[in-house]
Amino acid sequence: MKKKSNLDTAVAAFRKAGGVLTMSEAMALGMHRRELYTLRDRGDLETICRGLYRLIEMPEPSFPDFVCVAKKIPRGVICLISALAFHEITTQIPHFVHVALPRSAHKPLISYPPMRYFWFTERLLTTGVEEHTVNGCTIRIFDAEKTLIDCVKFRNKVGMDIVLEALRMYWQSEKADLEKLFEYAKLFRVKKILKPIMEAIVSG
Repeated sequence: MKKKSNLDTAVAAFRKAGGVLTMSEAMALGMHRRELYTLRDRGDLETICRGLYRLIEMPEPSFPDFVCVAKKIPRGVICLISALAFHEITTQIPHFVHVALPRSAHKPLISYPPMRYFWFTERLLTTGVEEHTVNGCTIRIFDAEKTLIDCVKFRNKVGMDIVLEALRMYWQSEKADLEKLFEYAKLFRVKKILKPIMEAIVSG
């Protein structure tokens, strides 16, 4: 009976946390590894990525790979093509999760999901960050305008065709805010590159 009680307590803790916990978070809440493994083996938990568990009865995360980033790379910010996909201004399906890190950060040791890291300056990393809650996890991601400016800045790595498509889709969306876009462009010194592109898109 004691084991059942411990398992029930563990399930309740997962529910309270929004359904997703890392191994270390679960242990800090008083769970034992064997309880997590028992819950996993009997089908109550699934492994999202190494060391991260989701309670099956809870709704599946909309962006499970982003939950891994939120839980395992707390200083990271979802960026570039991954952020374009989140904001629905690309037709690309990212094969990697694009994550911005502080210049001083070491490359995280995560085998899954596939990651691609970009080291940003402090200003580039802290400007335009939004927080979204998914399954109780706070996901940090750049807003649409900052994402577009980052793509222009990293155009050699992202691909200019993707940048142009994203800017067109952004302009065609109901959320386009050119004033905000050009504020970022001026701040991060890509206004001369962005201006003729946007003039062509707007006039076309």
